Amino acid sequence: MGKKLLTLNIGASTVVLAEYDIGGRAPTLLKYGKSQLAAALDSGNASTILAPALHEIMRANGIRPGKVALSISGQMAFLRNAAIPMAGGKERFETLIRYEIEQNIPFPIDEMVCDSQILGDMPNGDKSVIVVATKVDQIEKIVEAVKSAGFDPEIIDVAPISIINLLRASPAYDGGCAILLDIGAKTTSLSIVEGEKIYNRAIPVAGNTITKEIAQTLGCSQEDAENYKCRNAYVSMGGVTEDEDETLDHVSKICRSVMTRLHAEITRSVNFYRSQQGGAMPTRLYLTGGCALLPQIADFFQDSLQIEVAFLNPFDVAGVGSSCDTSDIERDSVYLAATTGLALHAGGSSPISINLLPPSITEARREAARIPFVTIGAVALAAAGALWYFVQSGELSRLDAKKSEYEPRLRVLEGNKAYNDAQNKKYEAKVVEAKEFLKQITRHDDYLKKVNDVRGVVESKGMWIGKWEEVKIKDAEPKEEPKDRKPRSRRDRRARSRTNEPVEVPGVHFTLYKWGSSDADVDGIIAAFKKKGIDVIRKKTNTIAEPNVSSDTCLKAYVFEWKLNGKEPESK
Repeated sequence: MGKKLLTLNIGASTVVLAEYDIGGRAPTLLKYGKSQLAAALDSGNASTILAPALHEIMRANGIRPGKVALSISGQMAFLRNAAIPMAGGKERFETLIRYEIEQNIPFPIDEMVCDSQILGDMPNGDKSVIVVATKVDQIEKIVEAVKSAGFDPEIIDVAPISIINLLRASPAYDGGCAILLDIGAKTTSLSIVEGEKIYNRAIPVAGNTITKEIAQTLGCSQEDAENYKCRNAYVSMGGVTEDEDETLDHVSKICRSVMTRLHAEITRSVNFYRSQQGGAMPTRLYLTGGCALLPQIADFFQDSLQIEVAFLNPFDVAGVGSSCDTSDIERDSVYLAATTGLALHAGGSSPISINLLPPSITEARREAARIPFVTIGAVALAAAGALWYFVQSGELSRLDAKKSEYEPRLRVLEGNKAYNDAQNKKYEAKVVEAKEFLKQITRHDDYLKKVNDVRGVVESKGMWIGKWEEVKIKDAEPKEEPKDRKPRSRRDRRARSRTNEPVEVPGVHFTLYKWGSSDADVDGIIAAFKKKGIDVIRKKTNTIAEPNVSSDTCLKAYVFEWKLNGKEPESK
């Protein structure tokens, strides 16, 4: 008897529920159905629109709820392929993976559900790793909506990964560099697959883009534009040809315009992949997703990209059961690619096995695993307690009386504990305040010591201080990058460049005066300051009083600048 499993692909506007038999060498499709969502799906409306759509599919196709493997759209997750060195052991390797996640995901890692998998070895000896993450609150709301419809999620995958698993299992794929294009309603998920390398990107040009432009051109509602697109639209092949139907001609050119924008994004992604990851030029494009049903779309991409284009067929991998309605299965194959990839994952025959189960489910499963042991222990304890009760019933009565006697005292002690806790908090606050005061005193004493050191140098040179002014000094010295520092992300490099800009630090301008016919030994003065740990530079020298006939001496002023190395002066 086969093993049945439900698979669920949740898109931005369509959900597909399929039942597979995964007990054989290849999954077999038994039943399936799809439903349009009442609105575009997001984490805020999942509970109100997802469950009704699932109930509608179950009623129409005779599918019963149960354990399910589901996939979410690529726009709800972050995917990254990284090369990570294995040196340093497993613990070091896991630390580097966490670092990779933190550097490339624009949210705190504690707010994310993350999973990763080693794909294989790179030519330089590093490990090729796929890292996938999604927000906890987002996935929790989807899981809650799915469970409210009666399903029990076992696997939570990402649609681009499920489709990649299907491609790698397909006999039509030769293992070379290929593009997977899943054109949905809200976004197009682009994946480039080449050996152990995977590049993924969500492009905000898809079916809804066409619908909006049709609605604007025809002056109709979004709903009417969507219906017209699904019934009549096709991709114009360009040139001077025109459709006899003027409206349809406009719509076909809208489709071509949107696909041209998508083609530009594909080209940009391929160029980025080749330059940043050293990839090869793709030789084939596989189409899937609801918008891939547009007539002439394959011809358009084959003509514009100059590579072979084919539709990703899930039934190159999966079989079709006798109970499955095959009347629309060829047309619906573009919707079933992700569910077939999920069936491969659940059956243990997928090369990438990502699971983004949220903490609520993983914790509940750990608790469920402990239940049998807890139950046995509880039964044994209850039996022992009952025996002890019958033997020691008199002792229990005496203890109950003691309990009533001690309860008032216990309440008093609890009140004392609350008071003591409050006093401890006040004490800890005072300790923090005292430490800060001690720090200020220490800084003040350090500053005074430096001032006395300045005075000692000045007096030893026969000079005196005429002016002392605390100022802010621009510190333009760039901070050196550590030699063993790992390559930074683009965002980190921008932040680093900002830290190398000149900043203002505390400092002092002071003027020394000296009588004499010649300039003082300024270099000697600076050297004497440096011996005392005082970093000064000469700013200028001024002659205050010129020599006259009665005296050959003059008064000169020497202005110095002293940078306090980030410590604020506390002389006030």
